[in-house]
Amino acid sequence: GETDPSDIDDYVSDGGYAGLAKALSGSPEDVIAQVKDSGLRGRGGAYFPAALKWQGARGVDRTPRYLVVNSEEGEPGIFKDRHLMEGVPHRIVEGAVIAAYAAGAEQAYIYINAEAELSAARMQTALEQAYDRGLLGKDMLGSGFDLEFEIRRGAGGYVCGEETTLLNTMEGVRREPRLRPPFPTESGLLASPTVINNPETLASVPFILANGSDAFATVGTESDKGTKIVSVSGSVRRPGIAEVPMGTTLREIVY
Repeated sequence: GETDPSDIDDYVSDGGYAGLAKALSGSPEDVIAQVKDSGLRGRGGAYFPAALKWQGARGVDRTPRYLVVNSEEGEPGIFKDRHLMEGVPHRIVEGAVIAAYAAGAEQAYIYINAEAELSAARMQTALEQAYDRGLLGKDMLGSGFDLEFEIRRGAGGYVCGEETTLLNTMEGVRREPRLRPPFPTESGLLASPTVINNPETLASVPFILANGSDAFATVGTESDKGTKIVSVSGSVRRPGIAEVPMGTTLREIVY
């Protein structure tokens, strides 16, 4: 609500893409170390440390590498990723580019549920604006790093919350989980090293790069750092979105 989601200049004037500029001025290993120190865990459900996933894909000596942003969000009553795509699409783009740089990915995709029309429209506008400003494509900000970024739409469904099922959907095969190992960081999309992150995870990354890992790590608990976005719906007095420190109880959120 602080910036116009369809205006890249508004986002930049509020500090947007400063984290990306800092990331590209250092090495991918520096980015991985900073995010690792922050304690950021994936917000897709498994809470796996984000930096370890990037490091794992980068460590596989095989290209191409891919980054997939899983914005399917098919769970009933859940709408926090849709809220991010509609409200701060550039923050997701910025976080995804930083993650791709860290992992050594050269192609990124964001998978959006076919019903999320406004989310897809605003993400498409954000991608087009980022390309126009040299924040996507070839030699971003003169760093020598190249990244192409596309939207993928699909019928989705609850099962696509599982990352290997999402990959099967993108490849046009049966929507079912793959046997693991190998994990996606070793053999994911088109049997290539693939990082799969949730929009909420990536939306935290620009803050970490712009403000430092310590600023992020001061929020939350000893084992789980940062904030969590919660969708509140049903028979409650105040339905909607709540962003709370990790460790906040459900009782506090509901009451």
